Amino acid sequence: MKAMVYYGEGDIRFEEHDKPRIIDPTDAVVRITKTTICGTDLGIWKGKNPEISAGRILGHEGIGIVEEVGTAVKNIKKGDKVIISCVSKCCTCDNCKQQLYSHCRNGGWILGYMIDGTQAEFVRTPYADNSLILLPGSVNEEVALLLSDALPTAHEIGVQYGDVRPGDTVFIAGAGPVGMSALLTAQLYSPSVLIVCDMDENRLKLAKELGATHTVNPAAGDVRQQVLDIVGQDGVDVAIEAVGLPVTWDMCQEVVKAGGNVAVVGVHGKSVDFKLEKLWIKNLKITTGLVNANTTEMLMKAISTSSVDYTKMLTHHFKFSELVEAYDVFKHAAEHNAMKVVLTMD
Repeated sequence: MKAMVYYGEGDIRFEEHDKPRIIDPTDAVVRITKTTICGTDLGIWKGKNPEISAGRILGHEGIGIVEEVGTAVKNIKKGDKVIISCVSKCCTCDNCKQQLYSHCRNGGWILGYMIDGTQAEFVRTPYADNSLILLPGSVNEEVALLLSDALPTAHEIGVQYGDVRPGDTVFIAGAGPVGMSALLTAQLYSPSVLIVCDMDENRLKLAKELGATHTVNPAAGDVRQQVLDIVGQDGVDVAIEAVGLPVTWDMCQEVVKAGGNVAVVGVHGKSVDFKLEKLWIKNLKITTGLVNANTTEMLMKAISTSSVDYTKMLTHHFKFSELVEAYDVFKHAAEHNAMKVVLTMD
């Protein structure tokens, strides 16, 4: 089968690879029908995760048809159409019993990281009963790709940890796939103001189409002042950091009001300046986290009845055989006005 394989920093190859097989009785093998590329995959390509073994197939998002199941799998059968969760969960370890599935002792985020992932024609999925979600016909298959990772990540780590409530004012730093997913899922809680900040005017235009009440571009002046001009001098109730850079962290700690919440969703690779000398008095809640994927099915139901056009997130479409080209587009997303790419099996 064809797959995108990692060999080290700056070295990924689209090549032939052995088809996966059942290893444990709780496994399933899924024939991929659609997959995508995540910013995390680009981070791996750039060398952010040197612990990953050479020869690893990338990818942790996808939908497909179950090809084979292990003897212990009870709820999933051959022929089922499924969403592959980015988090594999055993549901028996101490962390899983606390719904901390991202830190499952036997799973967690392992696809495309510790085991072979979804950027292939077939993938082995551990703990199939707990880590595959049946895909109903009422949900657009391409939108379902967002339920593998982007939407649950933004919802759980951004919106839920940020404790967005009806009437809240919300600031989202970053209009990439996760920031846009935070924008979409925040609307489930009826905030009064949704401000999206980004340097890319095309992404800000899309943010308005997807429900942002206001947009802010740092090129237009001081971000803090632009935000205060919108919500008043106290600042916002919730600030969601969805980029993973010191500058966007700074924005969030500067615009949040006393008693507010800062939810960090972005993957940070460098230290940031935590201005504790200013923040200690503000009674803030600051959260970080890795997605547990425990709201995926709820989000799937919400999407199936939503009036918002989630397909606007899916800006570029490729055949799976064009995976190299898709990576090139996603690497240069700003040049191509790319948000999320969809790869469909030939």
